[in-house]
Order: sequence, then C-alpha cells, then structure tokens
Amino acid sequence: MKKNKIALFIGIVAELGKVKITVAVSLSTILGYILWKGTADASMWLPTLGIFLLAMASSAINHYQERDYDALMDRTRLRPIPSGRISPGGALAVALALAVAGSALLWIESGFLAMQLGLLALLWYNAIYTPLKRVTPFAVVPGSVIGAIPPMVGWVAAGGWLMDPKILMVAFFFFIWQIPHFWLLLLKLGPQYAQAGFPVLTNLYSNRQLRNITFVWTLTMAISCLFIPVFGGMHTNVGRLLLLVGSVALVLLFVRLLLLKDDQVYDKRYFLYINTYLLVVMVVLAADAVA
Repeated sequence: MKKNKIALFIGIVAELGKVKITVAVSLSTILGYILWKGTADASMWLPTLGIFLLAMASSAINHYQERDYDALMDRTRLRPIPSGRISPGGALAVALALAVAGSALLWIESGFLAMQLGLLALLWYNAIYTPLKRVTPFAVVPGSVIGAIPPMVGWVAAGGWLMDPKILMVAFFFFIWQIPHFWLLLLKLGPQYAQAGFPVLTNLYSNRQLRNITFVWTLTMAISCLFIPVFGGMHTNVGRLLLLVGSVALVLLFVRLLLLKDDQVYDKRYFLYINTYLLVVMVVLAADAVA
C-alpha cells in the first residue's frame, strides 16, 4: 500500500514537472556543455540535473498559477491540481523543494553564474511570461527567451564565456524556434485557450493569416540556424552541409502550409516536423563539436 502511494506521488510530481518538456530542456543544456568542451564527460550530468530540477520547479509553479484556467480546458482539466490529486499548497511545496535542489546543484557544481541563469529562466517563465499570457496574445515572443537560457547554462558550466558569439547565436536559434513551435500549437488549441479566458491570436487573425505568420517565423528560424556556422559554431563542412540541407527541407515542407485552403484543418505533422528539425540540429551541432 505504501509503495503504491509513493508511486502515485512520483507520478504526480512528474506531471507537475512536465517531464517530457523538461527532458528537452536538459538536452539543450547538454548541447551547450558539449559545444564548449568538445566532449561529453561525467562533469556535465550534475549541472544538467540542476537545470532539469529547476525546469520541473518552474512547471510546478505554473500549474499552481494557472490552476483555475486549467480547470476550464479539456486538455488540462485532469492535471494534478484541478483533478484534486494534490492541493495547491502541496504543489507549491513540491516546486520549492525542486527549486532549492536544482539551484544548489548548479551553484555547487557549476558556480554562481550558472545558478543565476537557471533562476533567471524560472523567474522569466513564472513572473513574466505566465502573467503576460493573460494580458496579450503576443506573450510568446518575450516568453521565448526562456528557451535560450539552458544551452547557455551548459556552456557556462563547461567553462565557457557567457558573451561568446558562438553560444549567443545558438541561444538565439533556440529563442526563435520556440515562436513557430507555439504558433503551431495555437493553430490546434487556440479555441481551448480562448474558452479559458486567455487572449489568443485566433481572435485577431484568420487561420490563413496564422499559417502565413507561422511560415515566416519558421523561415526566420531556419535562417538563424544557418548563421550558427557564420559565428564560428561549427568546425566541419559535413556539419555545415547537414544544417543547410535540413533547413531547406524544413522550409520546403512548410511551404505546403501556405497552400492549405482556409477551411482545411491544421495538420499535426507540422508540429512533428519542427520538433524533429530541432532534434536534428542539436545532434548535428553536438557531433560536429566532438569531431
């Protein structure tokens, strides 16, 4: 019986921490580390764990902040707080424990700057982006700064200089990637956000306009990726070629988004395309760094 309760609690913590998303955040931290060090070694795991715990803490705080809104949406009404599996105070306690553990790991293993960056990501998400979502449908643009921070933490944890143009360009790419990623999500879930009282772009633009804007941001993302080698972020011609081919392929796939008729339903494959593209870019950059 006790083991069942422990398993249920772990499951709740995993839901509060949005583990699938925080794993992706952790991978970008590992990328930043490898880009500076040129190798993957045991020293990268503790700072990566620190960012993972801080990202989980930020997600848990977000669950607390948006618990009333979550209860109004089909996609989120069964989350731990609205479903009654944990109290709001219990979720905050979990978040505090995760934040303290993550901050301590970063400070001890990677230094004060790495910890500051990790806490900056948490504060930006919970104190700026989350409240801003209730004010403007364009909150995703400043909110995307969050995605740029984890690779910088990995870079700093490995010993790199924070203002190095190489990592700044990589961070900028991650910043841009988050925007079309969210726009695609909005094309699918916009009505649910509107139902919960959030200001949404689907109330300002037609589906065709949203698809056009999404394409422009996707094109911008692909171009930003191609600037990574320009700023010295790659060493091999093979890596540069792979980035070029992958970026051109993504843009060509998204041209089809422009050709959809006004009444055609958004195809979730585009969401898969942009996520796969990010993973491919990360693998190519990491492989190039260790080559």
